Amino acid sequence: MVRLERVSKLYRRRHGDVKALDDVSIHVKEGEFVVVRGPSGSGKTTLLFCMGGMLRPTEGQVIADGKDIYDMSKRERTKFRAEKIGFVFQMFHLVPYLNLVDNMLLPSGAGSARSRLEDAEELLEWLNLKDRMYHKPSELSAGEKQRTAMARAMLKHPKIILADEPTGNLDPENSKEITEHLAEFQQRGGTVIVVTHGAEVDQYADHIFYLKNGQIER
Repeated sequence: MVRLERVSKLYRRRHGDVKALDDVSIHVKEGEFVVVRGPSGSGKTTLLFCMGGMLRPTEGQVIADGKDIYDMSKRERTKFRAEKIGFVFQMFHLVPYLNLVDNMLLPSGAGSARSRLEDAEELLEWLNLKDRMYHKPSELSAGEKQRTAMARAMLKHPKIILADEPTGNLDPENSKEITEHLAEFQQRGGTVIVVTHGAEVDQYADHIFYLKNGQIER
């Protein structure tokens, strides 16, 4: 489902280049739950952005759902990303002046308004947010904000969820709930890739990769 082949990413800096990823190869099969662990600054977020078609690597290939995503045009890659990949970030990235359901629907695009709203309501019920759908982010707890971000990521039925420290701002109870929902997404046939510095998601992982100084430790 997702394959990185000898991926490196170099950031050009005035006072010296930074190699965030150094010859990284990772293979993720369809339907797997994969964890990439590593300390802060190890290259985890850069890795996730390369996987998700948001950051072109300096070297190497990224194959997702059988396609080389950096061999696509920018327009093709944007369409592929919107249809195939859902993103969940540590900082939620919700629009503060929109209510919960509008935050979900804003990036969803295709489909009739009625069908998208029905899908949104179904997801909100699954994530225990149905009674919060007209609340704004400021009226939600951190756990509710992250579940909203998950619902937004899942609305277009992606094949892959990429999660960047999805429990980093949550207490243990909410962390457990978010992780369980990611595991349920996998059980429904989805592929999950989580990058984190903690071990709370390890129990659900089919494979765990350890990233340090931009390299996979063997």
